[in-house]
Amino acid sequence: MKRFLIGQYGGFDWQKYERDFKTGFYGIEACLFADEAGIRTLVKEAQTNNFAIGIHYPLRAKQGMLRDALFMDLDEQARQQAYAEIAQELEYLRSVKPSYVLFHYPKPVILDNRVKWDRWRFADQRDYVYESDYPLEAFIEKSEELFSWLSRQSEAFHFTPVLEFDACNRYVYDTTIVEKLLQKYPRIRLCLDTGRLYVQERIDPYFDARKVLKKFAKYAETIHLWTMQVQGEEMKHNHYPALPQCLPEEGWAPIESYLNIIRDENPHVKIVFEHRSELIRDEELERCYQWVERILFGQEKSETILTP
Repeated sequence: MKRFLIGQYGGFDWQKYERDFKTGFYGIEACLFADEAGIRTLVKEAQTNNFAIGIHYPLRAKQGMLRDALFMDLDEQARQQAYAEIAQELEYLRSVKPSYVLFHYPKPVILDNRVKWDRWRFADQRDYVYESDYPLEAFIEKSEELFSWLSRQSEAFHFTPVLEFDACNRYVYDTTIVEKLLQKYPRIRLCLDTGRLYVQERIDPYFDARKVLKKFAKYAETIHLWTMQVQGEEMKHNHYPALPQCLPEEGWAPIESYLNIIRDENPHVKIVFEHRSELIRDEELERCYQWVERILFGQEKSETILTP
């Protein structure tokens, strides 16, 4: 379990920390802390117990601001503001000394016009733009600018930049643009989110989550691991812990299949349990950890479904 992390979102939750975090875990991914006291606690615990801190940008919650930086915006002023906000946050993070800092990419999300996106959750209309309004040439240019800038910041501030795919359009999965940038700027890594991949596959008939995993898992620093259930038009149990009894034939994400692909492509990846652990009992949480550990880091691929 030395590659496992838990999430702390909104502040430092002692109850979650004491229940979810296990001896030997790699660290904690933190996001949107409401106050400085929680950040000080996080840093102190990391130093005392020798674990790493990952940042899901931004670490500090700020009133009236979008969570994600719109560094791909076609508007020059909006884009420069996003870079300025990230630079300010990176300066603040010097004292936190994060192992990595994660950003959603691309932002704004570029949506395939062929797909009905009403079940995809966006915080604000500024968070997305349709493919028809965002030329491929602009995607190439703005992505190159982003990768180059983040690579320089990585050297200056000593962290790994991690880009988490939000919704993916053809620019990402049907071209080699992102792959070539990852090869050109090897300091930059990816985060692949099992829940997001599953949701997109269920609402986007042109999207294949397994193909995306096979294509990009080798570049992943982290996996955000959680599941959910889709039955017809209804999506249920958002950010539910990945458990062997959550069967794909009952509408749950095919987590075991995803993890086997990830294991084949990148056996050194880190797993962030981005789930709502309060939804399950202590013994189920332990089963979640053990199941994922066995699939990813065991000697043989797991093909057996465990029963409670």
